[in-house]
Amino acid sequence: DVYELMDPKTRSVASYRKSLEDGDSYEARHPELFAPDRVLFLDGVIQSTLVGDAPYHESIVHPAMITHPNPKRVAIIGGGEGATLREVLKHRTVEEASMIEIDEGVVDLSRQHLPEWQDCTGISHHEGSADWCFDDTRVNAQFKDAMTYFIDNFEREGAANEHDQYDVIIMDALDPNDEIEFAVYLYTSEAYILSLYNGLSNDGILVVQVGEVPGEDSPADETGRFTNRSIMQEKLLEVGFDSIHVYEEGHSGFLAPWSTMVAFKDAQTRRRWYRNEAEIDLALKRRILPTRTGDSSLRYFDGATMRSYQLPSRAFQTIYCRSSDAPFECSGADISPVNATVSIGYSPVYERRSSLVNNRRFGLTSLS
Repeated sequence: DVYELMDPKTRSVASYRKSLEDGDSYEARHPELFAPDRVLFLDGVIQSTLVGDAPYHESIVHPAMITHPNPKRVAIIGGGEGATLREVLKHRTVEEASMIEIDEGVVDLSRQHLPEWQDCTGISHHEGSADWCFDDTRVNAQFKDAMTYFIDNFEREGAANEHDQYDVIIMDALDPNDEIEFAVYLYTSEAYILSLYNGLSNDGILVVQVGEVPGEDSPADETGRFTNRSIMQEKLLEVGFDSIHVYEEGHSGFLAPWSTMVAFKDAQTRRRWYRNEAEIDLALKRRILPTRTGDSSLRYFDGATMRSYQLPSRAFQTIYCRSSDAPFECSGADISPVNATVSIGYSPVYERRSSLVNNRRFGLTSLS
């Protein structure tokens, strides 16, 4: 279902009405600033909002994509409204973008009522691109069960040709705390999580939206509402991911800040996660397809935004240390510096307290 909503805290009905009038008022010249928000619900759960479109979809796509040195094949699990696909297509390195969505009706609904989510006119002048994102020649839209697809093709190591592996896999599906049987399997099935690992190239990156950011007074994930998030982190490490990192975005248009998890198959790739603001901006300039006027096709994400994602929030550190078997680093003891190419598994304490980011900002060791 799609609804238009107007929050009286951020929108004025009088200003909206004025924006609809002919005239030279500020409201009439900038009607997009006063229009109602448009919200997509599935089974009563908010999936996406017009106001939070760019912050959410750019934050789930571009951090991992710009971290990977050359992402050619990208898989999107879910994301039927099309905006995740739209952002992936902005990377000039992409040769194939496979979207595996179980519900084709979401694509049709979004095309009719949420056209902005599937609008690629900003980059449609580039070869192979199109006004409607799904018409881009690089797109391979498959309407099937993504879990079955990955298990059938990648459950056994070496079962698929290495050319079929993906450089980046983005899971933009149900929330880990959704009380739906399929959602539980997405975050806890060992066979499925192993297939995601095998489905990635050697320097591949997995991206998973993992729901609401905890509060500092929240219990550990393993004992609270986000048990599935905790289980997935454990299983990702068990199947072989070298490093796991969680970051948050507070402008996604949901009722709370939202978190995303990235899992690096090779710790060497994670090194690029910690580049400085200027390095990220330069990489984006070289990588992202520009608009017809030569401007960036990104509306939200840049080097400064990426810097804000490089450390997990204090809340994730806090609940990590509330686990039943609190890790050693939670004891308050001094932590030895850790080079950014070393595997640390999942430890927001190490990331916040030791030496993983830029030594000029956080007093950390060299990344060389």
